[in-house]
Amino acid sequence: MLRLLHHDQHLVAIDKPAGLLVHRSGLDAGETRFALQMLRDQLGRPVWPVHRLDKGTSGVLLFALDPVTAATLGRRFEAADGLRKLYLAAVRGWPPDEGLVDHPLRRLADDARAGRDEVQDARTRFRTLSRHELPLPDRGFPTTRAALVELEPLTGRRHQLRRHMKHLAHPILGDATHGKGPLNRAVAQLLGASRLWLHARSVELTHPGGGQPLRIEAAPGPDWDFWHPAPTGRHPLSRNVGMSGSGPGMAQ
Repeated sequence: MLRLLHHDQHLVAIDKPAGLLVHRSGLDAGETRFALQMLRDQLGRPVWPVHRLDKGTSGVLLFALDPVTAATLGRRFEAADGLRKLYLAAVRGWPPDEGLVDHPLRRLADDARAGRDEVQDARTRFRTLSRHELPLPDRGFPTTRAALVELEPLTGRRHQLRRHMKHLAHPILGDATHGKGPLNRAVAQLLGASRLWLHARSVELTHPGGGQPLRIEAAPGPDWDFWHPAPTGRHPLSRNVGMSGSGPGMAQ
C-alpha cells in the first residue's frame, strides 16, 4: 500500500518508493507495478498524475482527482510557476557551497509531446549540505569524494536535475544514464542499496481549490542515513569532511 502524504477533494500526494514507475512505459515493458494503478486501486477512484518522477527517484509525487486540476497543475509544474520543489541528491565529487546552473537542455529523443521547443531554458539552484570521502579507490586516489546536496529546479524540464548535475561534472550517484557504471556499482555494494540517490523532499504550491498555501513533505528513508552523519561527524563507512573545503574544481 502506498503511503499517503496528503489527501483532499482535489489532490492526493504519495511518498513514492525508489524503483516504482509512475505509469506504464514502453521503456520498462517488463514492469507490472505502477504508482498510478496502485493509487487508483487503493482509493477506488480515477487519479491523474500532475508531474513525473523518474523510476529511481523517491519522495513526493502529486496526483489530481479530476482532469481539470491535473491540467492546471501540470502546466504550473512544467513552468515552475507558483510552486517550489526541493530535492536531496548524493553526487560524485565536492560541488561549491552553492550556485545556479543556467544551462539550456535539448528535448530528449523519446519525448514526442507536441509544441515543445528543441532546446529549452533550464535553471537549477543547488546547495551543498555535507561532503564525504568514501573508501572507494578512484582514478589513482585512495578514496572517492561525494556530497549531499539540495537541489531546487527553477524550471520543469525532463530529467533536468540529473542532466544539470552531469553538466557540473557532479553526476548523481546511481544514475545509470549520466553517471559512471563502475562507481555506481561500487557505491551500491558499499551501501547495500542499488538505487538512484535522488529524493523529492518537498513541494510547496498554492492549492488549486482554495488558493491557500500548501506544503507537502516526505522525509528520506533509512537508506539515506548514510549521508546524514551522527553528531560526531563520522560514519563507519565514510569520513565526513565538513564544509571548509568548498570551492570549484573539486570533482574528484
